[in-house]
Amino acid sequence: MRSDAGRRVWSATAPGTYGGAVLLADRFRPTPRQYLRITHLALAGLALIIVTGASVRLTGSGLGCTDWPLCEEGKPIAPLEFHAMIEFINRLITGLVSVAVGLAVLGSMRRLPRRRDLTLWSWFLVGGVVAQIIIGAFVTLSDLKYSVVALHFLVSMVLVWAAVVLMNRAGDTAADTAVDGGREPAGSSLRSGRRWTTEAKVLVGLGTAVLVSGSVATSSSKHPGAVPDGNGVEHVVERLPLDLGSVVRAHSVLVWLLCLATVVTAVRVRGRSGPASVAATQLLAVIVAQGALGYVQYFSGVPALMVGFHVAGSVLVWVLALRFAFVSAVDPAGVPAPRPTAGVTTTPVP
Repeated sequence: MRSDAGRRVWSATAPGTYGGAVLLADRFRPTPRQYLRITHLALAGLALIIVTGASVRLTGSGLGCTDWPLCEEGKPIAPLEFHAMIEFINRLITGLVSVAVGLAVLGSMRRLPRRRDLTLWSWFLVGGVVAQIIIGAFVTLSDLKYSVVALHFLVSMVLVWAAVVLMNRAGDTAADTAVDGGREPAGSSLRSGRRWTTEAKVLVGLGTAVLVSGSVATSSSKHPGAVPDGNGVEHVVERLPLDLGSVVRAHSVLVWLLCLATVVTAVRVRGRSGPASVAATQLLAVIVAQGALGYVQYFSGVPALMVGFHVAGSVLVWVLALRFAFVSAVDPAGVPAPRPTAGVTTTPVP
């Protein structure tokens, strides 16, 4: 594989100039390890925006800015008022996430060796962020309609999935070696040469069901996302007309199934693969903590702070379930994913 000569992302190997000014894009030449860090940044940003978005709803700030893309009609910046600033800051964080995703795209085209799969997946993130911006506009313009808010959350989880895929592919040193050797690596497009195990498919499938049922519970809960404004005007926010207790019980059953499946998986992979065993154990620990928090949250009257931690926990469970799927992936001959080298995770995704 190409040697990483130098540790700076900004390399002066191929400068271009306009009027004597060095083009930053021409100097941006990340090594594979540096590009992996960029994908970590993109994933962190996409996970963070889910939590900050939840904080907007939980503080009743969903209509702190009643217009879009401006905060208020004719006012691009939010006034110094709590709910308006919470919503406005969340919009600014979306901008920072867009920058991180943009760096992932640029880095995929400038890194050496250049790989088509990294470029495709990074552009997938761009498309997802654009879609989220549009959905976010409809969240505001629909006065926080529960179906639009739920869609906003679930698309965010799809983006987290795509970011984890990109991160794991960026750490695939075998693919880099294949490109350096003039060969097309397996999985050089949106699909990978490796496939998920049955355990991985079950865990990710149940994880998806838990996320969907959790969003249904949220749509029926007592945190609609808006409170009366400064003039005491009540914002009527449509909620999903389902019994919260029934929805929570259904959600709880799915969580228990996920927990049971993770226990079985952890036992089955114990002697199969070190990374897979560690990933399954970590996932189980987080699911147990998340489930306990869910019960305490419900029987405490669904306090906003606990809900916020529960949302953050759901992101972590999702990431760890996906991580297990990647580290336990096998090639068509049944060979497990290679062990990661120091600091680099080599876990392609199907």
